[in-house]
Amino acid sequence: MNEGDCMHSSRGNPAEPKEDNDARTSFESKMRRAKVPEAVIDLFTSYLEQLQSSTSQGLIPEEDIRPVSPGDLPHQTHLTSRHREIGEKALSETVYIKLNGGLGTSMGMPYAKSLLEVKPGVTFLDIILRQSEAQASDTDGLPLVFMNSFNTAKDTADYLESKGIPRERQPLSFIQHQYPKILADSLEPATNPDDPELEWNPPGHGDIYAALYTSGILETLLDMGKRYAFVSNSDNLGATVDPALLGYFVNEERPFLMEVALRTASDKKGGHLALSGNGGLLLREIAQCPEKDLYAFQDIQRYGYFNTNNVWLDLRYLKETIQKNGLPRLPLIVNPKTLNPRDESSPKVFQLETALGSAISIFENSGAVEVLRERFIPVKKTNDLLAIRSDAYVFSEEYQLIPSPKRVCGPLRIDLDMEVYKKIDQFEARFPEGPPSLMACESLEVKGDVLFEADVVCKGAVSIRNEASEQKHIARGSVLSGELTLGDGPAE
Repeated sequence: MNEGDCMHSSRGNPAEPKEDNDARTSFESKMRRAKVPEAVIDLFTSYLEQLQSSTSQGLIPEEDIRPVSPGDLPHQTHLTSRHREIGEKALSETVYIKLNGGLGTSMGMPYAKSLLEVKPGVTFLDIILRQSEAQASDTDGLPLVFMNSFNTAKDTADYLESKGIPRERQPLSFIQHQYPKILADSLEPATNPDDPELEWNPPGHGDIYAALYTSGILETLLDMGKRYAFVSNSDNLGATVDPALLGYFVNEERPFLMEVALRTASDKKGGHLALSGNGGLLLREIAQCPEKDLYAFQDIQRYGYFNTNNVWLDLRYLKETIQKNGLPRLPLIVNPKTLNPRDESSPKVFQLETALGSAISIFENSGAVEVLRERFIPVKKTNDLLAIRSDAYVFSEEYQLIPSPKRVCGPLRIDLDMEVYKKIDQFEARFPEGPPSLMACESLEVKGDVLFEADVVCKGAVSIRNEASEQKHIARGSVLSGELTLGDGPAE
């Protein structure tokens, strides 16, 4: 589950290992050869033991939790000028951490997702740098830190260097750990001699706590006088350091604060906030939901808040709790995959992962705050990419991506045909001269292979269908509304 993505799949029951100790020793030896820190090996083996001994495999059944009702949490709009003043004073103690470990594999990208263009000639990474500069607490700006993966570290450094930022002047960064993949039929380490990298998986963004500590970055930040961190996904340009939210976090003296927003139908598969049996907050991801409870999980009236993956951390608390209790053992997510994610016939494996937000259930006195939807504008599919590239979204003075103030038709809904628009190359080829104007568009649905020429305008609810086997064009300057079925030749 990388950058928050973890889809449910029936995982079945794992095979009983012949010798638990032998399997554990095999994993430990493999991780030591890869120079994984001992504390991380111990953490992994504790998760492995849970997989070996538990039939629940990290599942959180409906009968063990209760909903958090909308209105039960403090709301961003209720924060006061006093919160903002506190936050502005705390900016000098604050860092901005971006989770930058994801490849855009779901869109066919073999490189760091943050290198995807948001607007013409401007990538996610460019905007993140501008956000850091715009939110400066002093002349040096708001310190920016990247959590990269082994897949994205070089891409990121090379890109920054190409922009005139030599490596010695680039933002601080650290690399998340890797866990060995586990064969589903034997619970032994997966092997792939032809491509050994496929034997490992990133352990999810919940690894941030362990990686901050073992990399030494946590100590470095504390030595710099930084106590507070705002953490968010690199593909969410709505997530910036808001002084009022920072002030609320500081004033409440919490070690951890999760930003949540009201769920809509498009969020029904995202992790939701709930209450445990003892009344504490917890995060349940869809991969932690038993199949029998999926209907309840996706009931947005029952579970009204979803996790935006925007989190505030007290770094001093994090260091103290690790020194006292060891690396945080977060709720386990068992993610069933194939050894080669691009080959469904390759061996079935389990990936052991954890989520950033699940720390809400283990860090004492953690909290949550409801935020405006504009703080959650991620790009998970080309649907999202089309929306933010269009005129429906603009940048604020602080380079926060926001819905255009000129829009009067509510949230934009886009549904592109994933048979022809899923991969970035497919997507780019069908919008060769840029996206259509969506300023006055309520929704856009496209079924079939359709190419958009320049200066197309969509108004209201637009549904386009091409049932032919060959590609059809929307002609330059077309103004579209309602339903459109394409016949022979370009649309008029």
